[in-house]
Amino acid sequence: MLACPNCGVREVTDFGFGGEISERPASRPSWRELNAYNYFRRNVAGVQREWWYHRSGCRAWFIAERDTRTNAVQWTALPGALPGADPSPPTSPSAGQASAA
Repeated sequence: MLACPNCGVREVTDFGFGGEISERPASRPSWRELNAYNYFRRNVAGVQREWWYHRSGCRAWFIAERDTRTNAVQWTALPGALPGADPSPPTSPSAGQASAA
């Protein structure tokens, strides 16, 4: 189960995983910086912030803080509700498959 900030608690199969939140490179990045941003992930064993997409509901992108060791979701929020959060979600609404419980 995963809680959408708009719709409430729903089955995790209603959602698409958009990846961990990472800082965007500065304007006009080098090829190395751009490749690192697009392809390399920290893959932490612990708590991380991630993008999720409610594909079978309100179709909103939101942020979830999840413990990758247990799949326990600590909280979810819309991007504008978090101070300092990058308001730009991933570009593909079909990104990945749901994998959290």
